[in-house]
Amino acid sequence: MNGELLFFFEKHMEALPVYEELEKRILEDIPNVRIKVQKSQISFYNKHLFACVSFTRVRKGIEYPPSFLTVTFGLGHRVDSPGISAAVEPYPSRWTYHVVISKPEDIDEQLMAWIKEAAEFSANK
Repeated sequence: MNGELLFFFEKHMEALPVYEELEKRILEDIPNVRIKVQKSQISFYNKHLFACVSFTRVRKGIEYPPSFLTVTFGLGHRVDSPGISAAVEPYPSRWTYHVVISKPEDIDEQLMAWIKEAAEFSANK
């Protein structure tokens, strides 16, 4: 584990196993992924950014688990699902989604399908 990753999780170490599982699944399922650790998020790229994780609270008025990650990804269409914490359409036919996860089991087939679709959407821009 590199120093940048440790610095990112410094105040949120309990979320690190969740991130490690997500990163493992992304690297197993999606080819040619680059990871960039920044101060406020960890970004996943192929040709372009397709997903990121952060500690962002994306909606007011909902209760967050004590330890969580927000997974953000973009798709070219609207998705309605109870698993999506927030969705916005910043540009026509470009939707940004936020999913809050708090345990490795939250990284289910549905979330991975969305992330894989986001990687394909990004690669085809």
